[in-house]
Amino acid sequence: MIVMQPVLETYAPDGFALWPVAGVEPFGFLPLSGELSPAEVGSAVMRIADCNDIDPDGDRPPRPADAHGSFLHGLLTLGHLFAAGGLRVTDTSTGVAFLPGCCDGLEDWRDWYRLIDDGGPLGFGHAPVSPVAERFGDTVRLTVNAEQSDSPVIELSVTALRDLLAGAERDLAEFLALAADWASRHLPDHRAPVTAALARLVGLPAPGIPPEG
Repeated sequence: MIVMQPVLETYAPDGFALWPVAGVEPFGFLPLSGELSPAEVGSAVMRIADCNDIDPDGDRPPRPADAHGSFLHGLLTLGHLFAAGGLRVTDTSTGVAFLPGCCDGLEDWRDWYRLIDDGGPLGFGHAPVSPVAERFGDTVRLTVNAEQSDSPVIELSVTALRDLLAGAERDLAEFLALAADWASRHLPDHRAPVTAALARLVGLPAPGIPPEG
């Protein structure tokens, strides 16, 4: 069986005290779905905000003085958001896992549709680990590390990949719903902009917020 999950790259949240977070494995991956605990949602929001915690320049307003507003400032004001991670594909029958690479980000998850529609290869990293996805007719081959001639691979049909992407989109939508509810409790003063920013990151409608226009 082949499964696909949207994931965030994680790190140990030493000393973080703005809201409750879960203990996570350093340099591991946190799957995003509707099954997360409140503390895991807190970890996901922390990680995404941290990825975008960039000092303001002349095009953005200065950081607010309050701790929450300061930490969330990049997430709420940057035009292009980034989150370390992407889509993880696992063949449960062999244990082979195709992981997001160093050049991958959760915000780019829709690039997988380009592989289906255009057929061009997708590279997710560079040496020493270069995950590559390629289409050969009706088959998609996922090479865990193209730097190795004997790299493990996962093969699946184009139809199966399209179904997996639909499932990943559902997982992201369910995560957004959880995050909106979480923010209403832990970040009530920032609930709407945080929810909108997370939705903008993954390119999906923000739950509970009417679309613009």
